[in-house]
Amino acid sequence: MSKTLVVSISGVRGIFGAGLDPEVIVRFASAYGRWILSQSSGNATVVVGRDARVSGPVCADLVMRTLQSHGIDVVDAGLATTPTVEKAVIACGAAGGIVLSASHNPAEWNALKLLNARGEFLPPVEAEAVIALAERAADEWAAWDGIGDRREQDFLNGHIEAVCGLDGIDPGAIAKRDFRIVVDAVNSVGGIAIPALLERLGVRKEQIVALHCEPTGRFAHPAEPLPQNLTEIIERVGEEGADLGLVVDPDADRLALIADGGVYVSEELTQVLAADFWWQSHSGPFATNLSSSRAIEDVAARHGESVYRSAVGEINVVERMKEVGAAIGGEGNGGVILPDLHYGRDALVGTALILQHLANTGMKLSEWVAEMPVYHIAKLKTDIEGMDPDTLLERMAERYAGERISTIDGVKIDLEEGWVHMRKSNTEPIIRVYAEASSAEAATALGQRFMTELLG
Repeated sequence: MSKTLVVSISGVRGIFGAGLDPEVIVRFASAYGRWILSQSSGNATVVVGRDARVSGPVCADLVMRTLQSHGIDVVDAGLATTPTVEKAVIACGAAGGIVLSASHNPAEWNALKLLNARGEFLPPVEAEAVIALAERAADEWAAWDGIGDRREQDFLNGHIEAVCGLDGIDPGAIAKRDFRIVVDAVNSVGGIAIPALLERLGVRKEQIVALHCEPTGRFAHPAEPLPQNLTEIIERVGEEGADLGLVVDPDADRLALIADGGVYVSEELTQVLAADFWWQSHSGPFATNLSSSRAIEDVAARHGESVYRSAVGEINVVERMKEVGAAIGGEGNGGVILPDLHYGRDALVGTALILQHLANTGMKLSEWVAEMPVYHIAKLKTDIEGMDPDTLLERMAERYAGERISTIDGVKIDLEEGWVHMRKSNTEPIIRVYAEASSAEAATALGQRFMTELLG
């Protein structure tokens, strides 16, 4: 097996035992620990949680022992969703957190996702500081009597209570709908978190159909919640006569929906539906990334609200949300970010907002989706054949300077018939080309047109 390791501002990820080796884990955990100590005055505490991957216990133990060896106290959150760990950092007043999860990557992958004292992913300048430290061996460790403490704490109940305590969330109203819901958690931590949330929201236990909710870490199907990976739950929702299906990725920060009758709802609509509900009783702009559907602009216009765009990446969206005072935000991969709870993508809060709207209105999910704008996104990529990606993108920006364009993250061009977003890959010699239009065929044609122009 070839070695696979990806180091970026999002953290370090790779295949365990073939790139993400124990030495690598210790090196990056040590770098993060040294960075934490440089940011802290006095004792520092770090929260560590993990998804259910088979390599998780070993990776988490390596991380925690390394942090303790730097004199850092560790709170072991055990099996925990990424948003639960983010909330835990805030609840503990910790100096930071580490989530062991490779998100939607296959089961053999794992990753160190690094959080700061705000429970947010590290901004680029902070992440780059950690990466720089990882390139230098640690020269100071704690003495035998200065080793950090370690304690265990479960933060899920606190996370759920915070979701249920949000303004506008009414478990009593949800209970009256007596929803029947199928949950697919791809054998990871969402299988613990989502059913527990549903029960607290008023859904009867016998009305929750758990599909792949055992946290074994051996994924029953590819982990990314795309329609081709979700044929089983799509069929099950129809067979059960369920009101809807909920699908989360292994660390439960992304939420995909299956409508009544067994119809996949694009992940692009998760944040749109959540915002449509939230704007009915709250005001304020929305922020999302450049590659997310323009459906959010259409729905925002109905509510008299504005939408702001950021570079791709959760921390970029979060920073944009703070800049504009966004009431809600997210990403088109099923991520909902609600500042009233915390600044992080959270499938639990997304679930609560969706169910509350259905409870308030008496609508079926299919009826609500039918009110949403219809767009299709094509995700393509082109080999740049040794050419400089920056030069290619600059040329496209110059060619379309008369259109509505953004160059904060590659080049995005907004046209009447749709949009195209071209970004260079940080890991491959390619340029990714995402395009959106009113039909799948038109989106693909638009993307192919710009791939041709890029290399022409």
